[in-house]
Amino acid sequence: MIIVIMQQFDLRDYIKLKRTRMGFKLNKFAIENEIDQSILSRLENKKFDLKYPVLEKIARGFSMSPGEFLLEYENFVKEMGNTSGK
Repeated sequence: MIIVIMQQFDLRDYIKLKRTRMGFKLNKFAIENEIDQSILSRLENKKFDLKYPVLEKIARGFSMSPGEFLLEYENFVKEMGNTSGK
């Protein structure tokens, strides 16, 4: 079940969701975290694969380590799986 959900809602979706929920505009988030705006836009629109250096900057933008960010995403996906079966 989780595999299907992860295919529908991947890490790039989660980045956009978290960024918008925290009130960050794409361009401001990109500038403040030294990410090329076009890369962040293409990433969130699934036209660019996430590379580790960008993941580090994104995680830092959320005041997290890459590991903490990935764990949070994993827990989010698990929670989605638990609520979709109810």
